Amino acid sequence: MSETPATLDPHVLRYLEHARVEKRLAGRTLTLYTLDLEKLAQFAAGVDVPLLQLQTAHIRRFVAQMHSGGRSGRGIALILSGWRGFFIWAGRQGLIPHNPVQDVRAPRAPKPLPKALGVDDAVRLAEFDNTGADPWLEARDAAMVELLYGCGLRAGELAGLDAIPHADTQRLGRGWVDLQAGEAHVFGKGSKRRSVPVGRAAIAALQAWLALRAAPFGGEGSARLATALFVGQRGARLTAQSIWLRLRQRSQQAGLTTPVHPHMLRHSFASHLLQSSGDLRAVQELLGHANITTTQVYTRLDFQHLAKVYDAAHPRARKKP
Repeated sequence: MSETPATLDPHVLRYLEHARVEKRLAGRTLTLYTLDLEKLAQFAAGVDVPLLQLQTAHIRRFVAQMHSGGRSGRGIALILSGWRGFFIWAGRQGLIPHNPVQDVRAPRAPKPLPKALGVDDAVRLAEFDNTGADPWLEARDAAMVELLYGCGLRAGELAGLDAIPHADTQRLGRGWVDLQAGEAHVFGKGSKRRSVPVGRAAIAALQAWLALRAAPFGGEGSARLATALFVGQRGARLTAQSIWLRLRQRSQQAGLTTPVHPHMLRHSFASHLLQSSGDLRAVQELLGHANITTTQVYTRLDFQHLAKVYDAAHPRARKKP
């Protein structure tokens, strides 16, 4: 570890020695503590206040300066943790009446935008025909992609679909697809039921899958065949994890540069629908979100799409060469 700067406040030097000996901190951690306390000393000098006379208002101002300077919420939280430790020690030494960092929190980091495929990539995946593959697997996986992208289902909701609704379907919290009505009835989070329209492409894919589904097991009445709509090669219901793996493999076979997972198709469903319709409430209902604020993240995705169109097409947006 590099030596601590001799220009630091004597109380900071005492604290760092305490941290080194008593807390037995790793050299890298102690170096970070030193850098963070140097930053605090610079802030204090900037407002002409002795280090041990800083108040909560000063700390909040320092946080605002760091945030406006581009430091992430996580980075600020780590710095505050180091400062808080110093002032806790100072309080125990009787050097300060209260800890000015105690009630200060870092800004919340914005939630990352969900990843969605472009329309061309999503359609490319949905229309992918894996020539030469096992027809049974191909029909099943194609139907799964159509339902995930065409209906915005979660992987767990897809796995929970029954081929034919029976007496225990609803009691067990499972869903089903009504091909005649063109609707999928699913049970989402909190066992909340919702109905989602099923498009013509998905219906066609499901009909092709249902025609083959029971064949390897001796027919619909086979004891080996689960009631699930989507089953594996042993006849058991596919798990959400299996669906993730199959979709990832299929996206790679289709030549997509990004490995696709079920939730990415759900995000793509919502984003593309919102881009076309602008109806946030309808997208909320189709996704089964209890609160519209959860759905509003897709307005950010939509704005990004519009911004790209503007940058590429509007004469006043083009940068001068």
